[in-house]
Amino acid sequence: MKAIVITQPGGPEVLQLAERPTPQCQPNEVLIKVFAAGINRPDVFQRKGNYPPPPGAPADIPGLEVAGVITEVGEIVTRWKIGDKVCALVIGGGYAEYCPAPEGQCLPIPENLSYVEAASLPETFFTVWSNVFDRGKLQPGESLLVHGGSSGIGVTAIQMAKALGSKVYITAGSDTKCSFCEQLGADKAINYKTADFEEEIKKLTNGKGVNVILDMIGGDYMPGNIDSLAVEGRLIMINAMKGREVQLDLGKVMAKRLIITGSMLRSREIEFKATIAQNLEQKIWPLLSNGKIKPIIYKTFDAKDAAATHQLMESSEHTGKIVLTFAH
Repeated sequence: MKAIVITQPGGPEVLQLAERPTPQCQPNEVLIKVFAAGINRPDVFQRKGNYPPPPGAPADIPGLEVAGVITEVGEIVTRWKIGDKVCALVIGGGYAEYCPAPEGQCLPIPENLSYVEAASLPETFFTVWSNVFDRGKLQPGESLLVHGGSSGIGVTAIQMAKALGSKVYITAGSDTKCSFCEQLGADKAINYKTADFEEEIKKLTNGKGVNVILDMIGGDYMPGNIDSLAVEGRLIMINAMKGREVQLDLGKVMAKRLIITGSMLRSREIEFKATIAQNLEQKIWPLLSNGKIKPIIYKTFDAKDAAATHQLMESSEHTGKIVLTFAH
C-alpha cells in the first residue's frame, strides 16, 4: 500500500509518499480501505520527533482519524462486515491506503456525509465529548469558553455545546476567524490580539464567569482562565501550546471551589474510547444526520501533497479541519 511516512524528524518536507506492507488486522479490529484521513496537531508533534506513538502504532506513519470502507474483519468482530462505510479513531497509521481500527472505535458514516467530511470527525468529536461533557460535565444552560475557537477542536466544541443547550464564548486570533465562529453559533468571539479575554468574559457574564473552559494554550493563559471561571467552574487542559509551566493562585482555586483537570486521549485504552464512541453515536450522530451539526472542512489535499497539510496546520491560518485524500 501507499503511505505517508516520516523519513526523519523534521519539517513538513520529511513527509514522503512510500510503499509499506498492508497491515494485518487483529481479532478485535477491522481493516479500513482509507479514502480520507484527518490532519491533527499531534501528527505535527510526531513528525518533529516530540510525540512518540503508543505501542502498537507504526512509528513512522502518522494519522489519528480515517474514513473509508471495511475490507476485512477480525475473527471476534461482531458489529461490522466487509463493505461497511465507517470513520474511526486510531492510535496512528491513518496516513495510508489501509489502516486497522478496533471495532469499538469505528462509527457509521452518516448517509449525508462524504468520506472527506467523515474523516474530519473522530479525533475532535471524541476529544470534545470526553473533555467537555464527560470530564467538564457541561450542562444545558451553562456557559463554555473555548480557546482556539476556529481550530478543528474549536469548531466542534462550538457546535456540540450549542446543540446541547449551552452558551459558548471563544477566543481566536483575527476578526475574520471571530466572525466565522459567530456564524457557526458562538454567542461571542473575542479577538485575543485586540482584547483581553478575561475582561471580555467579565462583561459578558456580568462578573460571574463561565462554568467550563476548554484550553489548548496553557502558559500565561492560566491566571486569566482562573479569573474567568465561575464558582464551581471547571478548567480542562488538552494541550499546552504556550508552555506547561504556569502561575497558579491556589487561593482563588480554593475560594471558588474550582476543578482543574485535563487529559490525553491517544494513550487511553480501547474500552474507554469505545464508550465515547457509543455516546457520540447515541447523542451526536443524529445531529450530524439532520444537519444541526456540520463537519467544517477548510481544505483537502491529495496524499502526494502531505507536506502542504502540515505547513497549513502550523501556519494556523485554517478555520476548521484539514483532510488528506487517497485515490484507490
